[in-house]
Amino acid sequence: MTTAHVALLGAVLSLGTASAAEFRANDFGAKGDSVTVNTAAIQNALDAAGKAGGTIVFAPGTYLTGSLFLKSGTHLRLDKGVEVRGVREQSAYPILPTRVAGIEMEWPAALINVYEQSGVTISGEGAIDGDGKMWWDAYWKLRAEYEPQGLRWAADYDCQRPRLIQIYKSANVEVRGLTLKRSGFWTVHICFSTKVTVDGITIRNNIGGRGPSTDGVDVDSSSDVLVENCDIECNDDAVVLKAGRDADGLRVNRPTERVVVRDITVRAGTAGITFGSETSGGIRHVEAYRIHVLPSVPMGIFFKSARTRGGTIDDVSIHDVDVRGATTAFRIEFNWYPNYSYAKIPEGRTNVPGYWLVLAQPVPPEKGLPRLRNVRIANLRATGVQEAFSVGAYPQAPLRNLTFTHIDIQARRAGAIQNAQDWKFEDARIQTADGSRVALKNSRGVTGLPGN
Repeated sequence: MTTAHVALLGAVLSLGTASAAEFRANDFGAKGDSVTVNTAAIQNALDAAGKAGGTIVFAPGTYLTGSLFLKSGTHLRLDKGVEVRGVREQSAYPILPTRVAGIEMEWPAALINVYEQSGVTISGEGAIDGDGKMWWDAYWKLRAEYEPQGLRWAADYDCQRPRLIQIYKSANVEVRGLTLKRSGFWTVHICFSTKVTVDGITIRNNIGGRGPSTDGVDVDSSSDVLVENCDIECNDDAVVLKAGRDADGLRVNRPTERVVVRDITVRAGTAGITFGSETSGGIRHVEAYRIHVLPSVPMGIFFKSARTRGGTIDDVSIHDVDVRGATTAFRIEFNWYPNYSYAKIPEGRTNVPGYWLVLAQPVPPEKGLPRLRNVRIANLRATGVQEAFSVGAYPQAPLRNLTFTHIDIQARRAGAIQNAQDWKFEDARIQTADGSRVALKNSRGVTGLPGN
């Protein structure tokens, strides 16, 4: 049993159960008619349950609402036939302090918020629908305006899109069984929190379009987290571990640690499991296994960062991964997406938002280089992929102590590994259609790599 497993066992056992007292939202005036805006009525039910430690329930129907805030010791239960749907109105999502894409700033609240609370459960066979296309369209419009100005990096921060569920500075939280769809931005964001379980959710963010940046589950500077039994279709990272961006992330310096991710099916997204690109606070003590990556997903396992991020990814075990038809089976890219990763305010720009200045704050080179070490990959099977490896970092910060055991990759080409130090391959098979072998560049201590 890994360090992550031991910690999570204690965390799960410590979770309390919600009271049997039920508060029916309809008794507070909520109407599931797909027309009435029920924000105040549902919030009144949530507040009443918070005083008694109860469960909030609904009659079948579709309930339009803006941001809702759950209280400690409560259970929001959405039974089969119940859907909570976000309204298409920016003002329905109040601005609050939070963290967004690695920096602390003010941002619209999520549709469902567990904000500085404890002992909260959100569960059921029902659905939460962000109705996100309005925000998707606004984002693409802003991107089109910003990119010619050299402001690609600012678009994700300036287009303020509500997340679907945020768990922020909270503890002992469970999200179970729900269908989550059409999020305006990230779907489940776990930030500065501890002892959180996400179990058995279905994410569908490509209904009626491909929602940009609609990550599935983001574990962000949080600890003792279990993500399991999830079926994900999104348009960015499916399950991703993060820990802050650049100067602001280094200032906060809070790691993501003791995380288990297991039994995940990724139907659409960037990769089966992703680390970064926000690595500044460090990511450590992680186990991910039984990850199933379907053919529309570009990558199997993906580590990403940038030369201004800093932070160390350490003690990671990934095993029993099945990758089908991806572009790349295993990728490390530590100069990821420069137009997004490196913020530079154009000359002559004045009266810019304060968070632009935070994003553009210089990071000393000795603090900015991300590091990766002590990663174990076992029982990785990849078929029909274009490339086996695409690995690159920095000569001053080589990728250290990676072990690949029982891997079988069938690819069109082998790809390349550079800046590796002390990598070990055991029982590794890499078959390539073009007969190529993995190219080693600026690496040392690599043993057992087939054909090398």
